[in-house]
Amino acid sequence: MGLILNIETSASVCSVALAKDGKELLSKEVAEDRRHAASLAVLIQDLLAEKHLDVQDLDAVAVSKGPGSYTGLRIGVSTAKGLCFGGNVPLIGVSTLEAMASGFLHSFSTGPEPFFLCPMIDARRMEVYTAVFDAKLNGISEVSAEIITGESFYSFLEKGKVYFFGEGMPKCMGVLTHPNACFVPDFFHSARFLCSLSEMAYAEGRFEDVAYFEPFYLKDFMATVPKNKVLGGI
Repeated sequence: MGLILNIETSASVCSVALAKDGKELLSKEVAEDRRHAASLAVLIQDLLAEKHLDVQDLDAVAVSKGPGSYTGLRIGVSTAKGLCFGGNVPLIGVSTLEAMASGFLHSFSTGPEPFFLCPMIDARRMEVYTAVFDAKLNGISEVSAEIITGESFYSFLEKGKVYFFGEGMPKCMGVLTHPNACFVPDFFHSARFLCSLSEMAYAEGRFEDVAYFEPFYLKDFMATVPKNKVLGGI
């Protein structure tokens, strides 16, 4: 089984976790938005140093592959690829939404009644990146960018409780009024939630091509124009 470094940069919290056989050994994080570029390398260096390890000691590097923040994903994936090239270790890509759903199941009690999990990553305006999972982490809807309305997720809400969580969840509060809608505000995504999924991928030999692997952005990047920038000007 594997000694795997897990990297999560898809949202505001930048975090890393070292796991052995799918069990977390040590994790570190920085909960400061837009600090991923400055923080990630330091977190990795400190984590490996604390365990007296080099990159070459790892069996694999796993990274949250999206969807999520365009810039955050680029930083995480480029760092993971650099570590894999330098240490000659394989790369594992983990679905961000699946990792969130897995982390929720390990962190919260849901009760015996039928339920669905709906992790949400903040996108633009009233939009979120999301997918719906069942109690066994089977994806039962496509990963999509959804504009939240009062009718969103109605077919699932009619069948059982739906737990909404993640940084995009606040966009649903006050909009989704169905009695089966359950909002969980105190969920914070972490690299710790990649550990069991990356171990499964390692055991099954599901590795990415380090040279060609790209994050799952879901949507094209849209740069904003500074207010003092005159379009068409010099």
